[in-house]
This record gives sequence, structure tokens and C-alpha cells, in this order.
Amino acid sequence: PADEDDLAVLMRAVPEVVPVTVIGLGSNMLIRDGGVPGVVVRLSARGFGKVSVEGNRIRAGAALADRRLAAAALEAELGGFAFYHGIPGGLGGALRMNAGANGTETCERVVEIVAIDRAGERHVLSNADMGYSYRHSDADRDLIFIEAVFEGEPAEPEDLRMQMDAVQEHRETAQPIKSRTGGSTFKNPDSGKAGQLIDAAGCRGLKVGGAQVSEMHCNFLLNVEDATAHDLELLGE
Repeated sequence: PADEDDLAVLMRAVPEVVPVTVIGLGSNMLIRDGGVPGVVVRLSARGFGKVSVEGNRIRAGAALADRRLAAAALEAELGGFAFYHGIPGGLGGALRMNAGANGTETCERVVEIVAIDRAGERHVLSNADMGYSYRHSDADRDLIFIEAVFEGEPAEPEDLRMQMDAVQEHRETAQPIKSRTGGSTFKNPDSGKAGQLIDAAGCRGLKVGGAQVSEMHCNFLLNVEDATAHDLELLGE
């Protein structure tokens, strides 16, 4: 869709019985070998990637890369967004799953979210409306997020750069970011960390077909050869 109006027209035209799958950057998505049933909507940066600053608030489109939001906050001298520098996804996914890193989550920064429903109607949701919890939101699955307003606090640019550098250094030294991977695979349980538990189960380096558990960080599944989606899904199981 070219823009919000175009998306609304599409939603009004797609019959209710036809499934709709929305993707942004697709960075943490596994598409099964058989493809995706129904209609796939990809929100492009051109139509849904704008960003603007209004005082201590940032309005950003859902297709904006998380790193771009961190950069916009740095330029505006607003703190609280450095963690986005280390998340290789788009804001739509971050809003949906309450993405977080380095001790901060999306729910701590979101003020309101604009969404389009299956009938093409526009909705404005508050933070409370989202029902956020760890890596989860209770928002209706049929809502397509198109933009959001985030709030930060004034901060010194040098401090923000140091925070972003620390996030980048952690990623480069602790995660296989130069490998073909969909990012962290499992949510952490209430106690312990998923990667450590996978390692303790003896699965470091475990392979299924062309898919392998990372030797560097066990919560990352890699495509080390020509892995199929089935290989990766079976390895995860």
C-alpha cells in the first residue's frame, strides 16, 4: 500500500474469510516452504517510514527500522531509545510483540498507536489499550499498526552515543549478527535465559539439515547451508 488511505481501501476490499499477513522488515519471521495463504501486506518505508519530533515525543511510521528511531532520538537529544539501536527489525513488529533489549521494552516508550482494522477503519490506541507484557501485546490480531508516538526525556548527545555504542558492542561480541539468522528465537522463561537452557540441554551446535543452533549464542538458529523453513522449524521444535 502506498499510504494509510490505500491500505484502508485494500482492507475494505479483502473478504473477511481471506487471511491477511502483515510484514515490515521481515527480520524475525520464518516463512514456511509452502508459502503464506491469503494476502500478504508489506508496509514500505516510503509509505509508512516517516519520522518527526514534537518536543519530547517522536512520531514514527510502523515501517521505520528500529535503528532509525534510535538515530532520530539521538539527533533530537532524547534519551530512552538507545536499546532500539540493537534490534534488527521494524517498529510495527516492535509494537506488536513489545520488543526490547538491554533492559528496556517498547511499552516503556509508547504513548499511542494508530492502526487500521480489517474493515479499513482507523483506530488510535493508548499504551494501556495494548495490554503489554513480556514480548506480548493483547491488541486485536486484525489490527495493522501504521504509526506510533513515543516519548523520551532530554539527554546529552554524548551520553546517548555511548549507550548506543555499548548496545552495538554487546551485539557484535555476544550475538552471531553476521550469520544468516532470524534473531533470538525463544522468549526467556520466568527464571533463567533461553540460550543458557538450550546450552545446558546439550544443544549448542545441534544441526537439522542446513539449520544449526549457534555456537556463539544458543538462542540463535542459523542457516549454515541451504536450510529450508522446515529444517529451521524442526530444529526449533
